[in-house]
Amino acid sequence: MKKIWLDRYQQQVPAEINPDIYPSLNALFIDSCKKFKNLSALNFFNISISFQKLAKLSENFAAYLQIDCGLKKGKRVAVMLPNCPQYMVAVFGALQAGLVVINVNPFYTTPELIQQIKHSQAEVIVVLSSFLTSLEDGLSQTQIKYVISTDLGDLLPWPRSRLISWMAQRFIKKARNDVTGFSDIKFPKSLKRGSRLRLLPLCVQREDVAFLQYTGGTTGKPKAAMLTHRNMLANIEQLTAWVRPILQEGSETMITALPLYHIFSLMVNGLMGLRLGANNVLIPDARNIKQLIRVLGKHRFSVLLGVNTLFKALLNQSAFLQLDFSSLKIALGGGAPLQTIVKEKWKQATGKLLLEGYGLTEASPVVCAPPWDLIVTGNHVGLPLPSTTIRLQDEQGNEVALGKVGELCVKGPQVMKAYWAQDATETAIAFDKAGWLLTGDLARLDQQGFVFIVGRKKDLILVSGFNVYPIEIEAIIQKHPKVSEAVVIGVPSENTGEAIKAFVVRRDTTLTEKELLNYCRQYLTAYKLPSEIVFLAYLPKSYLGKILKKKLK
Repeated sequence: MKKIWLDRYQQQVPAEINPDIYPSLNALFIDSCKKFKNLSALNFFNISISFQKLAKLSENFAAYLQIDCGLKKGKRVAVMLPNCPQYMVAVFGALQAGLVVINVNPFYTTPELIQQIKHSQAEVIVVLSSFLTSLEDGLSQTQIKYVISTDLGDLLPWPRSRLISWMAQRFIKKARNDVTGFSDIKFPKSLKRGSRLRLLPLCVQREDVAFLQYTGGTTGKPKAAMLTHRNMLANIEQLTAWVRPILQEGSETMITALPLYHIFSLMVNGLMGLRLGANNVLIPDARNIKQLIRVLGKHRFSVLLGVNTLFKALLNQSAFLQLDFSSLKIALGGGAPLQTIVKEKWKQATGKLLLEGYGLTEASPVVCAPPWDLIVTGNHVGLPLPSTTIRLQDEQGNEVALGKVGELCVKGPQVMKAYWAQDATETAIAFDKAGWLLTGDLARLDQQGFVFIVGRKKDLILVSGFNVYPIEIEAIIQKHPKVSEAVVIGVPSENTGEAIKAFVVRRDTTLTEKELLNYCRQYLTAYKLPSEIVFLAYLPKSYLGKILKKKLK
């Protein structure tokens, strides 16, 4: 496919980037920490940690893992932490020790946690003390040799450290202090011991795996994408080039509300932010909307990432509407589609556009991003990034005409090398013979090269032979003033092969099925109308706000 989108790039953005500026993420980390040494790298509960201090803490942790734990290059470390300074220290400590990082959702159930640890063959886990109980019943089934626990306030000065840790213990429901069956090492102790050791030099190369990043949890069996140092460095350079027109080195403040264990937040806030010398304000639990708004009020923030549920929750708070948004340069959604009404309300409330990008774990993750000179948001996810090639193909693998819908396929230096060894069959399915990553997402391109996602290939509904894209039906339903949220799935039908079933959360309980169907008839042809509407109190969602369709029947 001809790269028609290049003509729409902003002037400062190059068509290609050099993914080999740095030999590893470690080299980038050391370079940034020297370059911005006196600037704030992290801000946590209004306490700043400089780049220089972050570098020293990470080096201490790396030495501890390498010398005291005896971990050789390529071994795996699971990090099960919310947004806190310990997360960044643990990740860059592990990478400097030549290890592979496995991000783990702290809110996993014990079976989910043990499955991931066993699958990844991790030998060390760094975990918030409040979640130690999740390990209690299954640790013996894993290869874990060292459990390193931390309290939320461990890297804060006393007495704030004690207060924050006590509050975390109080508000995390499953927190217990009587865990038995294994011993753990305290994070501050590991740093102290590491400070007395000397980190041995290692040759970490671009093609070495940096992260085993799990994906697929909302659609089936989780898989681990092997993301190399080069994959991650490429996406950092692509994004750094993309934001060059509006962000300045050493001058930006990013609100890190989305969890860093998710690849979107890790890449944009954690890694691109590092490259730019940005100050990352860490939010350990963005579900506490009032606390988040208080933090927003204390900072002149320029970047805010989120998902639809987070932006929607913020807009429902009068205190948020009173904030100063004059410094805001980027408000960006990812992970799940943004509702049109949320984008409109955001513009009214802040005077700024709420834009949307596109990516997937297998691409480190960003594939498309919006240009920053847009006047209106639109329903697209932006343009393919520099050094990224896409094509849209039909079921037979033929490229579709411009404006037509096809499966989005991607090539670029940010695309993973493969899934983790145990998933060789999945790797063969994910790539075609020409090396294109098959995303499973259906999309179309306009004449400028903007990408419009129309749905998941697996979610496509065939009604009497006609293609029905759930996202189109959902968008119509959600425009009804009495509807809060909606999702559509296909169900078996004797008459039409498949039929459309809608699950709706009402904003106004007076809404009836008849009223909603009559509304839909104004905008949808007959075969696109739901055959059944089910009203629910809420839609099942992941921690990031993705609707879990597999739980709806």
